[in-house]
Amino acid sequence: MVHVLSSRVLLRPSDPERSRDFYGRRLGLAVHREFGTGPERGTVYFLGGGFLELSGRAEAAPAGSPDVRLWLQVEDAEAAREELTGRGVEIVRPPVKEPWGLIEMWIEDPDGTPIVLVEVPEEHPLRYRPGL
Repeated sequence: MVHVLSSRVLLRPSDPERSRDFYGRRLGLAVHREFGTGPERGTVYFLGGGFLELSGRAEAAPAGSPDVRLWLQVEDAEAAREELTGRGVEIVRPPVKEPWGLIEMWIEDPDGTPIVLVEVPEEHPLRYRPGL
């Protein structure tokens, strides 16, 4: 078995400055670290228990796969919608309680990468902890 010490999602944006503005200013993700210099420097953001790295530059807008998404858990999807709308983020789909019990809201990054913001309601099994 491979012993994984850390992990991150790596994106190569078509416009690194635009993507840094989106993830840093509009989504409000905290910067873990930066490396290199200039507009194509790498930036690594905290994603709760993981990281998101923007580095390099894609020659053209990457063709996003409908099967790959960023999944970000938030405390309150409706509050996140209000905050993101106020920061100019387009909401692709407002918060909806799904048949599986999670509340999901959809947005996209500047290159079209789908992002799902998820609220786990108090009564959902993902919050259940036997013995507590």
